[in-house]
Amino acid sequence: MSEQTSIRVAVAQFHVGADMAANLSSCLHWLEQAAQCSPDLVVLPEFCNHLSWYDDKQHCFDVSVPLGGPFLTAIADKVIELGIYAVVNCTVQRDDGSATGSSLLYSPQGELLADNTKQIYIGHENDFLEKATREGPVAATALGRVGLYACMDGVINETPRCLALNGAQIMLNSLNSFATDEASLHIPVRAAENKVFVVAANKVGPLVPEEMLEAISAGTGIPLEFLCGAGESQIVAPDGTVLAMASRDQSEVVYADIDVSAADDKRRPDGTDIFASRRPRLYQAIAENPSGQALPPMRGAAEVSAAVIQLRHAADIEEACARVEEAASAGAQLISLPPMPGDLEQMEQAVIFGERLIAAVSAVCQDAHVATAIVRRDGQGAYQYCAVLLGAEGVVLTQPQVHASSRFAFSAPADQFKTLDLACGRVAVVTSDDSFYPETFRLLALAGVEVALLPLSPLEDWELHTGLLERSAENRINLVVAPDTTQHGPGFISSLQTDFTVMTEWQERPFDGLLSQPQWHRCGSDPGVSLHPVRPANAANKVVSRNTDLLADRPWQLAGAIVR
Repeated sequence: MSEQTSIRVAVAQFHVGADMAANLSSCLHWLEQAAQCSPDLVVLPEFCNHLSWYDDKQHCFDVSVPLGGPFLTAIADKVIELGIYAVVNCTVQRDDGSATGSSLLYSPQGELLADNTKQIYIGHENDFLEKATREGPVAATALGRVGLYACMDGVINETPRCLALNGAQIMLNSLNSFATDEASLHIPVRAAENKVFVVAANKVGPLVPEEMLEAISAGTGIPLEFLCGAGESQIVAPDGTVLAMASRDQSEVVYADIDVSAADDKRRPDGTDIFASRRPRLYQAIAENPSGQALPPMRGAAEVSAAVIQLRHAADIEEACARVEEAASAGAQLISLPPMPGDLEQMEQAVIFGERLIAAVSAVCQDAHVATAIVRRDGQGAYQYCAVLLGAEGVVLTQPQVHASSRFAFSAPADQFKTLDLACGRVAVVTSDDSFYPETFRLLALAGVEVALLPLSPLEDWELHTGLLERSAENRINLVVAPDTTQHGPGFISSLQTDFTVMTEWQERPFDGLLSQPQWHRCGSDPGVSLHPVRPANAANKVVSRNTDLLADRPWQLAGAIVR
């Protein structure tokens, strides 16, 4: 099908209650409101037919809508009238007597082009709705190749990743979310990690029956404001730039003009094609049944002091040692230096520089362990760009780069990610050009990693603004990130919250609207040492809500595109 390059996309955010007739009127009204900006495509929120609150499974089915029934026929007729593509998400009655949470894409002719059922539900949704049994479709339209997903599908990476790998240029996300970190983290990262456009529509207003708001707030400890849709519907470009964003609490429409062809360029600034350089053979565990993937014992400490070091000069061994000694003397047990590879135009000299750095840092690190990145030789004499972890005895962990990249083209790729058990917990070190692949951190999570240290050479803003923090959130891994430049943002430490699982009693903090984001401790822009504790033991809890484990409940059986 022929595609136009520049299109206008819009999102409408509004409230949905328990009155289905009123909800249909709202959908039709907001389609009309969106049409005033002359869009080609409009995306509506999740569960447009009825708020996601049910007496029992039969009630859920009764308030769901059949394909071809009056509710969806009215939507299709409105789409024909307005001459637009539109996505509406509803709970849908199926022929087998089940109900599904499904996103439905209609053409300007009212044709149902794509019917995509949610792959991972959150909390009580699991009690009423059936999950998808097949990979989400990618619809070829006159606007481009379109994929659909909904809310929790985008809190972890697998569903959007598969859509992008299957050719989607535009991914349409309908949400029913109170979580403020969906807008700040998960939505934009799904665009940047896949270099596609994401068009996401959330709700505002109560997400529970209005007459029950006070009682539910009192019973759960969740403030009233966080029982409402978090808004911030948005349109995101393939580099992670937010092109348009709605407010936190108002019903409204926002739109942007996008060049769909930009989503066909999968290159990083150094020329690396992020899809061509993937290693599907190494990702097989992601598509295996979690029931046979018990996490290894996780015995991490409750709290460990960590430090990020930012240097004036990445080749100054004396400065690096002084900062390491300062951090170790202040009690840091895990320290991340920036990469210090030496002169990459003189490879043998770079190896020698790395050996000097190892000796010097090991001599001053005391009881701490220090990460950096250097050039080493493998057993066959080939050069490798490696993240290393150093202790007083020298190198205790070497992690060569796994994914090929243009800027480190000399590096012979490794075929696995390694971990190391320390007294404080299970750790890993990650090179820059492995860190932007979502599969990297998924594999580390499956290996039971509690803390990952990243000596980083960033190339894009999203890495430090949203990307790595989102990796920490969706996998529940503490991160210690030390960049060699603050051009794209400063280094940071992410420390996993102890209070994490929604709808359970929280002891250390009030519920603040964050679904999965850890504490984010950003360094200043100046050189120096930044210290903050991380919490290795908290990495063992992956349960974001009842029946929703970030690892065990991932849609592994629908992740074929990741491992093909």
